[in-house]
Amino acid sequence: MARQNFATGTPWEPVVGYSRAVRLGNVVHVSGTTATAEDGKIVGVGDAYAQAIQTLKNIERALTRTGARLADVVRTRIYVTDIEADWEKVGRAHGEFFGTIRPATSMLEVSRLISPEMLVEIEAEALLE
Repeated sequence: MARQNFATGTPWEPVVGYSRAVRLGNVVHVSGTTATAEDGKIVGVGDAYAQAIQTLKNIERALTRTGARLADVVRTRIYVTDIEADWEKVGRAHGEFFGTIRPATSMLEVSRLISPEMLVEIEAEALLE
């Protein structure tokens, strides 16, 4: 089974030593993803819903590069910095992408993400048939 690493070309990937996504056979793992635009700027500063939407678009783009689709996602993990204030906004965005797919998921509060402007980070795992 050949391993394929998929990078996005950000300067952090080689420094930290990670790939945006890794495909091994019919399994795809998408790294923790945030609301970063292609220019490296954070989308939706102060708006957890906007950040979740951008994050999920970034995940969808990563999946597409591996040959997977949102419909192949079987698990997501959602990390938020303020679960009390933002769980419904982030959950609504997740539901807009996965409402009919309904992967297993978790939502956890973390003390902070790598940038204080980031309010949400999401990981995904897909299984291709």
